[in-house]
Amino acid sequence: MKQIKRNTALVALSASAVLLGLTTPLTASAETTPSLDWTTCTGAGLDPRQQCATLQVPMDYADPAGPKIDIAVSRIRSEDPAARRGALFLIPGGPGGSSLNNPSGKGQKLPQDVRDAYDLIGFAPRGLAPSTPVSCGLDHGDLALTKSRPWPAPDGSVDANLATAQRMADACARNGGELIRHLGTANEARDLDRLRAALGERRISAWSSSYGTYVGAVYSQLFPHRTDRILLDSNDDPDPTRVSRAWLAAHEQGVEDIFPEFAKWASAPGNPQRVAETAAEVRPLFLRLAAQLDREPIPWPGANPEELNGNVLRQTMLTTFYDPDNFPALAELMLAARAGTVPPVPPSQPEPEQQNVIAVGAGTLCNDVAWPTSAAVYQKGADESRAKYPLTAGMPRNAMLCAAWPFTPKEPVRITDRGPSNILLVQNERDVATPLTGALKLRAALGDRAVMVTVNSTGHNAYLANGNACGDRTVSHFLATGERPERDIRCA
Repeated sequence: MKQIKRNTALVALSASAVLLGLTTPLTASAETTPSLDWTTCTGAGLDPRQQCATLQVPMDYADPAGPKIDIAVSRIRSEDPAARRGALFLIPGGPGGSSLNNPSGKGQKLPQDVRDAYDLIGFAPRGLAPSTPVSCGLDHGDLALTKSRPWPAPDGSVDANLATAQRMADACARNGGELIRHLGTANEARDLDRLRAALGERRISAWSSSYGTYVGAVYSQLFPHRTDRILLDSNDDPDPTRVSRAWLAAHEQGVEDIFPEFAKWASAPGNPQRVAETAAEVRPLFLRLAAQLDREPIPWPGANPEELNGNVLRQTMLTTFYDPDNFPALAELMLAARAGTVPPVPPSQPEPEQQNVIAVGAGTLCNDVAWPTSAAVYQKGADESRAKYPLTAGMPRNAMLCAAWPFTPKEPVRITDRGPSNILLVQNERDVATPLTGALKLRAALGDRAVMVTVNSTGHNAYLANGNACGDRTVSHFLATGERPERDIRCA
């Protein structure tokens, strides 16, 4: 196991990163092609080769001559101009994630022949600073992940979640300005096509991760003739009737897929964070601790919320399962809860950053698809989920703030098999955020356009992260040469 980043998972308790029909694309061709003025990037730890620029795009693509917003973009040029093929867009997850510094970061993990072939392109999606930012101005307590993730009350009631959804949606409507109405995946895809044009590229390649796989799929649907080599890494269910609701619901299966791996690790002899003698004991121990904390929370001054309750423990589980290297954070919290104590309060993002990330996530998730507004729908779903998947306690089928969203969503883009066959999916078998079940649905929707590499590994983000050497080798070969396996394969 790699060196453990001990606070990574608990930081996410305060950090807030949320967790998607073919429509007619509105392209940049109706206007003058935008231009980019590249300058040296500011910020610590960046590769000195990374350059930054600002791209202006319409706030509302239905009114291209109307108000404009800024999109912050970055690049590191191909390391071998003679071998250069084009631009590789690094499309981030989230929604609420940025790839602005990725040319200096994850982009440098790419093999040399891939870095030779492409300019690496990063960006901060619309609404996310340093692009023109948006904020909902939420109450401090509503910045906690246990609020943006809709964990039911200890008795299973969803009434408080619906009240929270209304309060947060009202704040977004009051403080989000006009921009929050125009966040969404289709508009992000249109922004990327404006960026393509500004770069002078006829076609783009992409490495899309997590939620970014939906962005990449939508771009490939709206602008199929503008795509070269498209990599979709850790894939979302594209169901156009549910979109973000399906992604939230997927967590119940994602947790079930990974918990046995955690249980084996957490019961291993010699593990300093060992919580049980056998793997079979870990699940009932976790459920007992969560129920105990539901009844008797432990004060946790300075945290958000300021107590260790059952839902904080459950959210910690969900967060740590993104990366097996973070398993110790959950084990340490379980050990502390069993002893009636709490660990030190982990560091968190500055509150303005939390406000910005949550607003972008909310605007994107809620503008992409309509959510039910009936309390009965959510109560029924939460009850069924609690019975079948007790680890996640009904949260995955509960009401996010989208249940009270005041703006009418756009019709989702339907992902189909129409378009060039130039897409490669890579997917870990055990992924809490984007489970294999959802990835198989995207694979089916794309049909002959795609080939899928399933990796026998645990964690979120497969390529050059939590996958394996076989998967990495297959993906790298595709990016460098365009060659895919002849059929779907499994990398054991």
